[in-house]
Amino acid sequence: MKVISFITGIILFLSVSVVAFAQARSITIKTEPKAQIFIDGVSYGRTGEDGTLKIRKLSAEVHTLKIRCDGFKEKTQRLTAAVKGEIAVALVKTTDKAELKFQEAGRLAQIDRDKAIAAYAEAIKLRAGFVDAYIEMARLQNDNADVIAAQKTIAAVRRLRPGIAEVSAVEARILKDGGYPDKAILAFKKAIVEGKGFQPEAYTGLGLLYKDRAETAGGEGDLDAEKLNYDESAKNLKVALKQLGSAPDAIVLYQLLGLVYERRHQYPEAIALYKQFLDIFPDTPEATSVRSFIIQLEKQMAETPQAQ
Repeated sequence: MKVISFITGIILFLSVSVVAFAQARSITIKTEPKAQIFIDGVSYGRTGEDGTLKIRKLSAEVHTLKIRCDGFKEKTQRLTAAVKGEIAVALVKTTDKAELKFQEAGRLAQIDRDKAIAAYAEAIKLRAGFVDAYIEMARLQNDNADVIAAQKTIAAVRRLRPGIAEVSAVEARILKDGGYPDKAILAFKKAIVEGKGFQPEAYTGLGLLYKDRAETAGGEGDLDAEKLNYDESAKNLKVALKQLGSAPDAIVLYQLLGLVYERRHQYPEAIALYKQFLDIFPDTPEATSVRSFIIQLEKQMAETPQAQ
């Protein structure tokens, strides 16, 4: 019966989630105030005035921690599977002109893209082969709708350092925004290969691309194409969520994947996903809306007769 399949689906989904969470650990990074924290290249936000940032759920695997802080040298270190609790990381002051200019560009990016792009260009002049500066400059150029400049920047860094997954992911975003979805899909998939399977930005990009295609197909009345593309969207968004863990960027993706499930009438999966969101992000502003989603879906399921 379909009722049984619904219940079985939700139990399996929650069982997988419980196992994953049981293996997760909580860590607190202790370093300088206002420092940017990255784990495996994913931003987890900034430390507070006390120099700490708590990460509630981090998988029990080996990770790479990277810390950036204005006025200090960037630091990278390995987080073993056994590490948990508070991790103190001392930073060293820097006088490196390229690094300081890179940090200045990061601050400017919040208020003036053109000045930030110019600062990244200056950082590249100061340090040959400054990959991170090239990548951030290309992102801003694309955000500025300067596609040609962004493509030139990506081409330049690819010549310097081929095979970088983030470069391919940024290139894919440029192609997507420029109206070349098929080429974007190939570039996103290339980024995943280069990242040896770990590239949440690329999986997210694919998920959004297929979601757009599903919506277009649905609007045109092509139900088969709509289903196929929603299925592809869900598949990629699920991987992106797993790789993002409890990073802030996951907040929006949970809601996007939930929306895909709802449009596919996969209500048990949507409910399980939203409950997982509340377990990871219970105190976020979005939590209230997510709780209401669960209530609405449970009510809808109760009112919808199931085929026997």
